[in-house]
Amino acid sequence: MRATARRVAGYEHRVEVDGHELVVDEPEDQGGANAGPSPTRLLAASLASCTAITVVMYADRKGWDVGDIEVSADFEGAARGETARFDVTLRLPSSLSEDQVERLEVIARKCPVHRTLVGAVEVSDRVELV
Repeated sequence: MRATARRVAGYEHRVEVDGHELVVDEPEDQGGANAGPSPTRLLAASLASCTAITVVMYADRKGWDVGDIEVSADFEGAARGETARFDVTLRLPSSLSEDQVERLEVIARKCPVHRTLVGAVEVSDRVELV
């Protein structure tokens, strides 16, 4: 999978991922035009959506009706050398049993984005002149 960001103007970029296009920008108070979410906001969105999809996939396999679940991911950045923090809230229907809720809570932590964020990540950088 590859994501490619191309500058539009200022901090606004068009990002292409697997045939989809997203607009990414910074908020006005950060010097952007607020034409789209910032990269860190997309990171929180990735965690929330990945968690939701992972829970729904698991519930579907089990035949559990989770209805219109909701997942929120609140992100708090940190200064260099400090630890950033995500607070994830999973809202499930009250009709689920205690065992189902406990299992879904465990499964939610196994979404690929969650595992990537809490695991070891290697980033390889290079510059190409065009």
